[in-house]
Amino acid sequence: MTSRKLSIGTQFSFGIGESAGAFLNMAWGVTLLFFYQQVVGVEASWVGLAIAISMMVDAITDPLIGTWSDRIRTRWGRRHPMLLFSAIPLSLSFYLLFSPPDDLTNLQGFIWLTVFAVLVRVSYTFYNIPHLSLGAEMVSDYEDRSKLFAYQAFISAMSVAVSYGLITAYYFPTTEEFDPGFLNPEPYNAMAFAYPCVMIAAILLCVMGTKNQIPHLRNTQVRERFTVTTIFREMAAVLKNRSFLAVFLGLLFSAVISGIEGAFTPFLGIHFWGFTTEDLYYLTYVGLFVFPIAFYLTPALTRLLDKRMAVIIPLACWILAVNIPITLRLLDVSWYPSNESDWVLIIFISASCIGALAAPIIGASINSMLADIADEIELDTGLRREGVIYAFRAFSGKATGAIGITLGGFLLSAIEFPTNASRGSIPEDMVWNLGFIAGPGTSIFSLIALGFYLMYRIDHSRHAEILKALETKRQKETIDSQDTASGTLDR
Repeated sequence: MTSRKLSIGTQFSFGIGESAGAFLNMAWGVTLLFFYQQVVGVEASWVGLAIAISMMVDAITDPLIGTWSDRIRTRWGRRHPMLLFSAIPLSLSFYLLFSPPDDLTNLQGFIWLTVFAVLVRVSYTFYNIPHLSLGAEMVSDYEDRSKLFAYQAFISAMSVAVSYGLITAYYFPTTEEFDPGFLNPEPYNAMAFAYPCVMIAAILLCVMGTKNQIPHLRNTQVRERFTVTTIFREMAAVLKNRSFLAVFLGLLFSAVISGIEGAFTPFLGIHFWGFTTEDLYYLTYVGLFVFPIAFYLTPALTRLLDKRMAVIIPLACWILAVNIPITLRLLDVSWYPSNESDWVLIIFISASCIGALAAPIIGASINSMLADIADEIELDTGLRREGVIYAFRAFSGKATGAIGITLGGFLLSAIEFPTNASRGSIPEDMVWNLGFIAGPGTSIFSLIALGFYLMYRIDHSRHAEILKALETKRQKETIDSQDTASGTLDR
């Protein structure tokens, strides 16, 4: 596949598709555990286990769907049919996930949550992996890939900001009866209806806006018959690549900390820092201000630093920004302001700005790195395996994220965190434990991830060598094919 310049409209259409995942993951990460533990009343350990099961099942299906998507042959290409197929089951299962019957027991709540969480995650996998693989296929240039995935990261991040703003300010405002507003059961039904509509719209816009690229995408290559053992052979072939292994292991450890922090985020903001949902709404403005900056910085950083350091430096800054305020509060430093001070919110927003700036840059750079790895794997093996590669990316987040969420649920149970807990009603020792777990106690996983990212080896010059070698190899294959056809006609 030769390098082509994509129009802004095509890049935007590809990026808008990420809004589906942004709205899903924001509702999942911010409200799901809180909703079932605090509102529905299911024991936290049961909730954590149910979410973990759903993500583990999802992780198992990732390589299956990724390998399958590499092999599909249709007039609409490999990826677009799967994108369309995912829309309806994703929206229906999301609605039912946040609309459980009343008065469920622990076991009934666990079953309901497990079933529909599994359906949500698997449905999303049918969209997410082909979508990322499509991005890797549409453009091959080293820097143009960074631009394409910068569009994706930018639109995703802006969607996160809008989704978060809707959750904190529109759906769950603080009232006299419900403080925090997340305790109000009514808005969950409204959110359960509105968010799937956004997901369907995002998927359709992505499909319609990128369908003009179908004739330019590489045809499905001839492969062995698809079996269960095929999946393991495809996975083994990808894992032999050292740069991929470095990124994969980095993602694994990043996902563990993300799972734990995701489980604790609403509890930390409300009970550790003492914020209202209106205070948390300011994070929406953080995103709307910072994410456009990240969009312009991503291609510039990859040109200046190469993609590896465009991941490592922002990640290191993010780790420090998260942990310094929490650690100062845990150590009860005398000069650090109390929760009653306006400076606490200002410091929190400032630290969030660093995280909001780092996250899209890291995400776009990693997705672009994986696309470059697909080129190197094709050079080594003769086959393109974008579906398998991005299935591994999804697997790393889901499998270890499931572990993180499970740990989060069990840790909430271990510290005997109560249900329907209003702001300011939690004992100080329990609040301290919340902060330690969500902050320095689990940061070792982030530091390990940094070490693995340092092992990545494909830079700009190496990628140029790969593309040149691939072009030579493809030209030779074309000549050999023509010679074979000519010899057949002569006979």
